[in-house]
Amino acid sequence: MPITKGYQQLVAEAMAEVKTYSVAEVQARLNDADVQVVDIRDIRELTDGTVQNAFHAPRGMLEFWVDPASPYHKPIFADEGKEFILFCGAGWRSALAAKALQDMGMRNVAHIDGGWAEWIKQGAPTETLEQQKARRRPKA
Repeated sequence: MPITKGYQQLVAEAMAEVKTYSVAEVQARLNDADVQVVDIRDIRELTDGTVQNAFHAPRGMLEFWVDPASPYHKPIFADEGKEFILFCGAGWRSALAAKALQDMGMRNVAHIDGGWAEWIKQGAPTETLEQQKARRRPKA
């Protein structure tokens, strides 16, 4: 069976419908309490680290974690006062994911143009998984 709509067309359609931020725009908002950066990459892609203060929500679980009716719902996504800015490796999956969340009714979602590759290229702040775990560990 022939593919009638390829990934490039799907990504282009999503990019036309979702809010896209540059690395510089997101970097300027990293300390904004109303922003939550979300890393949707696969766990195997996190060996080189992630965006500072990002929340990891793998692409395969994202819709389930966002939907309050799902048994997998994560309360972090219930905060309607936050803007959720997604990123992946190159910005393709995050565009598709942001569109899927918009299709679910979310209006407080966007993604980072160029994803992790562009984040690294521009020298924006990162943290290792160990640093992330230590930061999230409850203080005694």
